Amino acid sequence: MTSTQAEVEVSYDVSNEFFRLWLDERMHYTCAVFESPADTLERAQANKSRILHDLAEITRDKVVLDIGCGWGANLEVISALGAREVHGITLSPKQHEEITARRIPGVKVWCVDYRDFEPPVRYDALVSIEMIDHLCSPAQANQGLAVELYRAYFEKCASWVKPGACFALQAILRNRVPRTREDLADLKFTADVIFPGGLNPRLEELVAAVNPHWEIVELYTRREDYGKTTAEWLRRLRANEKRIRERWGDRVFADYDRYLSTCVRAFASHWSSDVQMKLRHIAS
Repeated sequence: MTSTQAEVEVSYDVSNEFFRLWLDERMHYTCAVFESPADTLERAQANKSRILHDLAEITRDKVVLDIGCGWGANLEVISALGAREVHGITLSPKQHEEITARRIPGVKVWCVDYRDFEPPVRYDALVSIEMIDHLCSPAQANQGLAVELYRAYFEKCASWVKPGACFALQAILRNRVPRTREDLADLKFTADVIFPGGLNPRLEELVAAVNPHWEIVELYTRREDYGKTTAEWLRRLRANEKRIRERWGDRVFADYDRYLSTCVRAFASHWSSDVQMKLRHIAS
């Protein structure tokens, strides 16, 4: 991926215990889906994983790869719902450590850049949740390289699967550009300090890049769901303010409070959105 291992560690290796304080109990760090006003964050994250499981057409006889598998939350759901084997890759040593400690039945995981991954099998299904946001830097996007980089990713993914396999893809999207200096500064802070080296794609870039290897079968946008997700993360972060300041310092709390507050505004103001796609491999 374009984000280096050092940059990924900045984003995800603060501390597993730090993230455990304000994410849901399984530690999903991606957009949940609130199907009911009564849904808790835990229920909404389970909804998300179930939807992606169905979009990928995962069944008990299939071998599945989760690309950018985080701390293993989605791997746990796939394993529980049933698959022959579940594989995952992440570039974060701390995430790999957490998954290994969870000892999820039927799961194998590698700490590796997707570009260097050598699949042990041809997969029946793929899932990737907001990993593609690490593939193109702002500088590369300014050079007009975004679609080229995303297309190379989709081409490599196509080489890993059996003909006709389904790919459940979820990605954060960038939409409008804010109009005030303060808002622009907050977005730049989030990109430079919390997620260095990454950039959210535009929806039209992904639509262009899946060709010629994948067909878009279904597409759903989740802007409002991500607003609710980040608002709940912010609430839980602030509920643990004293503990965070004491253990990780004032700067960590201030940075994450600013980042999550910016996310809530970004989804409310249409600067950002989220998409779930069902892709089907086009056999050559």
